[in-house]
Parts: sequence; structure tokens; C-alpha cells
Amino acid sequence: MAIPKHDDIRIYALKHLADNGDVKLKEFEQPLAQQFGLTGEEISQMYDSGKGPVFYDRVAWALSYLSMAKLVDKPKRGLYRINKLGVEMLTKPDEIEKFVQEQVKGRTSLKSKDESATDPVVIDSDMTPQEQLYNSFESIRLSVYDEIIDTIISKSPYEFEHLVVNLLEKMGYGGQVKDAGSVTQASNDGGIDGIIKEDVLGLGRIHIQAKRYGRTNTVGREEVQKFVGALAVAQSNKGIFITTSSYSKGAREYANNLNGSTGRCQDSCND
Repeated sequence: MAIPKHDDIRIYALKHLADNGDVKLKEFEQPLAQQFGLTGEEISQMYDSGKGPVFYDRVAWALSYLSMAKLVDKPKRGLYRINKLGVEMLTKPDEIEKFVQEQVKGRTSLKSKDESATDPVVIDSDMTPQEQLYNSFESIRLSVYDEIIDTIISKSPYEFEHLVVNLLEKMGYGGQVKDAGSVTQASNDGGIDGIIKEDVLGLGRIHIQAKRYGRTNTVGREEVQKFVGALAVAQSNKGIFITTSSYSKGAREYANNLNGSTGRCQDSCND
């Protein structure tokens, strides 16, 4: 069963309070999970951001809305108790959701008028405010990602190679070696776009292939094979292949079957 939304949880949380008196927040999780027939995996499922379990968060917000609607009291922090109004509303369960929405809207409208503040609670959504925040963040992140990719694709292949070398240096490749990275001459690169020295003497080297491709293009197996061949000619067993697009299934399978003997195919700005 899918994890219930916070507005689906409210009535069952209210009933649980009516049957059990004062209940701590953490004591709602298991009874409500049983009510909805959730599995252990669903109960422990985390947000994609990794910041908290989904079901527990929705239970907390269901109780928060019940509290804002004055259907439950909070004798102390983290403890909930149904009041007379809450008991009365349980006699007409079909009206609870509408009542909660009206009460919360009324409270937040007054706050906005008195404080000239924007209402932080969106009750017309089946997402909790925390989930709305996560979704907004993800939307912004993807928008920025698209802008960055578009900017990178607009550059020349040579400019992209410089960008990749600089990026890898910033990520720590080359260690403390000054000016560890360099871009090879376009006319005679031998299939190697850049090199990063791993030590002062330059005995250890990482060879780089950088493909500035459009979003719809893919790097195929043949291109990865050519890079592996270039590594063999350079007598190198360390290679990083980076692209602005993606890799075909054949390219991935080929890279995975190399067993780390000659190089590796690494997802780029696209992952």
C-alpha cells in the first residue's frame, strides 16, 4: 500500500487519541502504520533528500493540523490529547477535513493580515509543508542544472576540455601538485583530451576524454573502446571519460567489464 498523505491520516490520529488518552508523537507511528497496512520498508522509507522518514513526517503534520484546528490540545511538548471539540467532530467524520481546512485558513489569514506575512501553510495540497519545501528545492536544483548544462554545451569542445580538467583538479585529482592538469593539443591529442599529474615527478598520470555532446546524443561503445586504446598507447591504466550527455547501454557494459584494468567510464554532468 502507498504511504498515506497527511490529510488521510488525520481522522485516524484523532480516533487513536479518543481511544488512548494522552499520546506522545512517537507512539502514533506503529498503530497508524497498522491501520494503513504499511510494511516495515514503507514505515522506514526516507525522503529522497535523506532528511527524515516520510510516514513519520506525515503523521507529525497530521497532528499539527489537528492542533491548529483546535481539535487536540498539547499539554506539553510532543504530547497530544483530544479535547471536547475533537470528540464532537468524531461524531461527524465526513466533516472533519472541511473543518480543519476552514480553521487553518482562518488562522493563517489572520496572521497574514496582522503581520503582513505570507502564509507558510498550504492546506489545499496533499503534501506536507516539508514535502512542498523539498519539491521546491528539487525544482530549483533542476532548473539551475539545466542552465548550467545549456551554458556548457554552448562552449567549444576545447573550452569544455579546459573546464573538465579544472573541475577534476577542484575535486582533488592531482593532490597538492601545482598546475597538475593540462589540456592536450587538439591537432595531436592521440585520443587523450587532458592529463592530470598525480605526483611532482609526473610518474603517475590520469588521462581524460571529454565529450561535449548535445542532450539527445549518447556516447557509444566504440568511443569508449577508442579511449581504452588510447590509454593502452599511453601506457596508462587510469582514465576518466566525461560527457555532457549520457552513455549507451553497450558503452556501460563494456566499461563495467574492463574490471578496472585500463580505465573507467564515468558519468558526467548528466548524472
